[in-house]
Amino acid sequence: MNFVIVKKAFKQTIPVLMGYLVLGCAFGMLLVDSGYPIYYALIMSVFIYAGSMQFLTISLLMVHYSLFNTFIMTLMVNARHLVYGISMLKKFEKVKYLKPYMIFSLSDETYSLLVNNNSKNKYELFLICLFDHIYWIIGSLIGACISNFITFNSSGLDFSMTALFIVIVINQIKSNKNHEATIVGFIVSIIALIIFGRDNFVIMSLVTIILILVIEKKRLDNKYE
Repeated sequence: MNFVIVKKAFKQTIPVLMGYLVLGCAFGMLLVDSGYPIYYALIMSVFIYAGSMQFLTISLLMVHYSLFNTFIMTLMVNARHLVYGISMLKKFEKVKYLKPYMIFSLSDETYSLLVNNNSKNKYELFLICLFDHIYWIIGSLIGACISNFITFNSSGLDFSMTALFIVIVINQIKSNKNHEATIVGFIVSIIALIIFGRDNFVIMSLVTIILILVIEKKRLDNKYE
């Protein structure tokens, strides 16, 4: 690993840096405002690192949700990571001992950066994951530390992470000449929305996309055998 790789990885994560510092700060402030100590922000951001699920966890802690219900809720909120994992199989094949952490730190925004990154250097991919995680931790700690000095209004916060993800996806679409995956994902999502409604279309579209990925992978494997 050298400075050139570190610099290259950092430049790619600058959009996430901007978003994660703000969103992480909002999470830290909301957590402390809900009556939890500052170190909770550090522990949750280091070991959970799940963005929207961390915000939801604050509510779950306050109503003493059961472990089973929490597990089901987490599975539903983060079901999209099944798709992320399948599409990262080949990219993570050669990262060896770095693989467990890279799987753990594969957030929406990190996935968006990695999926179209054609670098063969495992350390560059690892640093992208690490930098994004660090940004979130720093943002959370800043928010937790300053929460007692700033009045915080969380209105519209739930859309902030969605907005960040949309911006990153648009940038990836612009930089990628092959738009097949984008078109398939868009069509499947629209059809699922029409058939199953807005409350159920996410899970159904994810299941459909997973099936398409599995079928496509088998087709490509047979093609190159």
